[in-house]
Amino acid sequence: MSICFFETTAAEREYISSRLPGEDLLFSELPLTTSAQAKQIGDSAEVVSVFLHSHLGPDVLDELPRLKLITTRSTGFEHINLPAVESRGIPVCNVPTYGENTVAEHTFALILALSRNLHKAYAKAAAGDYSWEGLQGFDLKGRTIGVVGTGHIGLHVIRIAKGFGMRVVAYDPKRNHAAADLLGFTYMSLQELMRTSDIVTLHAVLTAENHHMIGEHNIADFKPGAVLINTARGALVDTCALMRALDEGMLSGAGLDVIEGEEIFSEEKQLLRTVHSPHDSFRIALLNRELLRRPDMIVTPHIAFDSWEAIERILDTTIDTIKSFRKGVMVNTVHT
Repeated sequence: MSICFFETTAAEREYISSRLPGEDLLFSELPLTTSAQAKQIGDSAEVVSVFLHSHLGPDVLDELPRLKLITTRSTGFEHINLPAVESRGIPVCNVPTYGENTVAEHTFALILALSRNLHKAYAKAAAGDYSWEGLQGFDLKGRTIGVVGTGHIGLHVIRIAKGFGMRVVAYDPKRNHAAADLLGFTYMSLQELMRTSDIVTLHAVLTAENHHMIGEHNIADFKPGAVLINTARGALVDTCALMRALDEGMLSGAGLDVIEGEEIFSEEKQLLRTVHSPHDSFRIALLNRELLRRPDMIVTPHIAFDSWEAIERILDTTIDTIKSFRKGVMVNTVHT
């Protein structure tokens, strides 16, 4: 059985090889996005493991006739065409949890950077300017943080927020009342949360229903001068609406580890070779370039998950999933 891993680093390849000795392993640094790539491994690939920038649609799957299992080294699986794999009877497995503390810590890195203007202070100091002008921040203690999504990551964010002495409110269609009682936070509607919170942080999964959950329809609901944090998925936030909220002072700042259309940056060479590219993609790309230049923004390149400890947990879960599959046992299945 040939096991093909895409989007891997040298350190990851070494780790995987040590955990799967004797297996026929194929590795690629690139994401799996095209039928041409799939055709190169199609005669042997029975297991394919991908990460966030791969796209497994019908055209790719058609070139993998021996494929028996797809494992994504992520919790989200929107980059896999589930109807296409269902019609082919291919199970899909993910990593249900791996880094609630890792992503939560990065969330607070963004919050603290914005609340104390660290990005501006660093730029001034690097330029030899040690004046305090424009650098006054605000305390987190006593502020209200609104946590959108109270899964593993959201709950860890709440634990950290409590340590800072913050008041916590939350929104989630599926309310965890036991956790609310234990950690001392209050559920409310998304609109009420936005009107109440000094900081709004997103930890929701991306679905068709919550695409652009923050957009033109509700940006006016933000508490004036609030801060928005997104370490979940870029498409939860309408980029145009975010720009307007910042321009008009509805938000005083934003910290983003994910941005709408971020795949454009990782695939820009491929896009430049494409004769007919969607106008919307380039429009979003231009808006994102503008976001990167704003002094009221901090943008990191989708690295909230990226500590070695979290990567090791991801790899261990993926490897255990493959080993279980070899024994005829399915674990961590999102779709069969």
